[in-house]
Amino acid sequence: MLLIPAIDLKDGKCVRLRQGRMEDETIFADDPLDMAKRWVDAGAKRLHLVDLNGAFAGQPVNADVVHRIAEAFPEVPIQVGGGIRDEDTVQLYLDAGVQYVIIGTKAVSAPHFINDLCLEFPGHIIVGLDAKNGKVAIDGWSKLSNHDVIDMAQHFERDGVEAIVYTDISRDGMMQGVNVEATAKLASEISIPVIASGGISNLDDIKAIQAVADEGIMGTIIGRALYEGTVDLAEAQKLVDG
Repeated sequence: MLLIPAIDLKDGKCVRLRQGRMEDETIFADDPLDMAKRWVDAGAKRLHLVDLNGAFAGQPVNADVVHRIAEAFPEVPIQVGGGIRDEDTVQLYLDAGVQYVIIGTKAVSAPHFINDLCLEFPGHIIVGLDAKNGKVAIDGWSKLSNHDVIDMAQHFERDGVEAIVYTDISRDGMMQGVNVEATAKLASEISIPVIASGGISNLDDIKAIQAVADEGIMGTIIGRALYEGTVDLAEAQKLVDG
């Protein structure tokens, strides 16, 4: 199972938000490249970058930082999300050395867009589904839609996406543990891999998600727990490798 450190980018810095609120941030590094190096040195086999400004602006704002990280660590696959709303942006990121792009809001608001992207960039498209009580949230989590998360995941699977990043937004940044039950249920209903996100706080949470990994959970994104030191990445990596 992959442990994927999250590097959230806001105003060129590495930050963490609580429950997606832009005003509730903690800055962890003025240069996100330093943070990327720290996680790569600790054994990260993939990095998860989010352009938070981009997610709210609807277009990339921190793309230069993403480019620098991709250039510095060509051997580490990078997945990036936040503000990716058109083919040109996808092409820009792939040209920069990013391996996967994550489409969130536009996947829900314009589902045909994903079909087009999968045809144009096969093997590089991931959909991020953020949900609360089984319903998909959009627009930086500010709105709850009527879409059922499992129905949407099955739809995107038919389109040909590589994986689904699934976030329980009631838990993200709160360090209350992953919603293991909901994540495993989603994974069991589709055949493409699921990447769990939101809520990891300690090694027990990682063990809990690893216990259901056979349902089709390929990895978990870890954010605040790494930055606050409640999870040591090298130690956690050893645990899942073992």
